[in-house]
Amino acid sequence: MELTARQQQLFSYLRQRLEGEGRVPSLRQAAADLGVSHTAVAQLMQQLEKKGMVARQGRYGRSIRLLPGGGEPMPCRTGREVPLVGRIAAGLPMYAQQEWQETIVVDPLMFPGDNLFALRVKGQSMRDAGILDGDVVLCEPRQYAENGEIVVALVKNEEATVKRFFLYSDHIELRPANEAYEVMCYPFGEVLVQGKVVGVLRGRHAEFDGKRL
Repeated sequence: MELTARQQQLFSYLRQRLEGEGRVPSLRQAAADLGVSHTAVAQLMQQLEKKGMVARQGRYGRSIRLLPGGGEPMPCRTGREVPLVGRIAAGLPMYAQQEWQETIVVDPLMFPGDNLFALRVKGQSMRDAGILDGDVVLCEPRQYAENGEIVVALVKNEEATVKRFFLYSDHIELRPANEAYEVMCYPFGEVLVQGKVVGVLRGRHAEFDGKRL
C-alpha cells in the first residue's frame, strides 16, 4: 500500500535502525531523531500498522516488527526482541513506569519463555544477587512467587521494586540482597507480584551479554 512522505520517512528510519542496531528504538527516541512530537510518531506508527507495514507483538503490543510490503517480518540479528517497559528501583522504590522505552535483543536459547519483558534497575539493593545499578532484568510475567525467588513487585499499587519474595502467615517480605538496605514488610493487599526475574543483562545494549538466574 502506498505510503505518504511522512509515513515513508518513519518506515525508512525504523528499517535503518533495525538493520544497524538489531532493534527498533522507542517512540520517544524516534521523535527526537526525526524532530517531531511523540504523538506524531505514535499516530504514524498506527497508520503504518493499518497499512500492513509494521506489526506489534508480545504481551504488551510494544515489540514491533517491520513488514515490508505487507510480507514476512524483516529479519533482525539472531535473537528475539523483548520490550523494555520502564525502570524499576532496586533500592528506594520509584513510581512504576508502564511506558515502553525500546526493545532489546536476547538469545532465545538462553531465554526461551513466552511474553518476556525487561526492566532497567536503579540502585544497589540487589548487588549481592548479581543485579547492579543500570542492569536490565529479564522477567517472566507472573502473579505469584515461591519463597526466595527474585521478583518484580508492585507496592501499594504505585511503586515497583526488584526484591526476593517471602510469604508469611500475616505479611509479605520483600528482601534486598545487600545488608545496607532494610527488609520491607507489607500486608497482603499492598504487594502485587508482576513477574519473576529470570535473567540479567549488562552493557550498553545488553545484547547477548546476559546470564540466567
